[in-house]
Amino acid sequence: MEAILKDKVCLITGASRGIGKGIAQLFARQGGHIAFTFRSSLSSAQALEAELKQWGVKARGFQSDCSRYSEAEHVVNQVVEEFGSLDVLINNAGITKDGLLLRMTEAQWDEVINTNLKSVFALTKAAQKPMLSSKKGSIINISSYVGIRGNAGQSNYAASKAGILGFTKSIAMELGSRNIRCNAIAPGFIATEMTGNLNETTTQQWIQQIPLKRSGTVEDVAQACLFLASDLSSYITGQCLSVCGGMTT
Repeated sequence: MEAILKDKVCLITGASRGIGKGIAQLFARQGGHIAFTFRSSLSSAQALEAELKQWGVKARGFQSDCSRYSEAEHVVNQVVEEFGSLDVLINNAGITKDGLLLRMTEAQWDEVINTNLKSVFALTKAAQKPMLSSKKGSIINISSYVGIRGNAGQSNYAASKAGILGFTKSIAMELGSRNIRCNAIAPGFIATEMTGNLNETTTQQWIQQIPLKRSGTVEDVAQACLFLASDLSSYITGQCLSVCGGMTT
């Protein structure tokens, strides 16, 4: 059976760890050429680049702050120059700066909005140019269960992830006639380095809210991304796929 993403060029942001890394690994196994961005961990990025190449695909990491449009545009231009095209964009980069609104600083608000939401604007704006030229493309934005339901102590994070949903639906309308699809994925409680910092009591409290009674895995989210990136979802755009074990039902 031919690989689902054979020779598709995929750009994934924030791929040096967590969900982004899992997406990059699965996409490479399915024949996709992988470009990815990272902010600071050069050694992790180099290790991932070497790992992905073992699958017989091209792979390259780009150190960049893609919340700045000039840097996002530069990354996209480099990807097109080195890989020849851009077929799939995964806007995954995200951070948290949690705290009750009473104590939240303006800097904490701005940092989360810039990293989580403004980078989606910047990269999508830059990526649409080569996709418009080739008359095809799939853009997948990683939102969150928290962007749908909200969560106390995460007003900045929730706002950024809810903003992604509105942005996704708008871009789907703008670019649909050009055969460019735009969808979102809203992960629930996923076992990553970020959630690994929670104590056992908090983790169990989250799990008790999940109908499937388990945390999700990085692979669960990556598989959903694979579906939306591939031609299997060619008639799907403007949608949000919740990967949350039933939390949003």
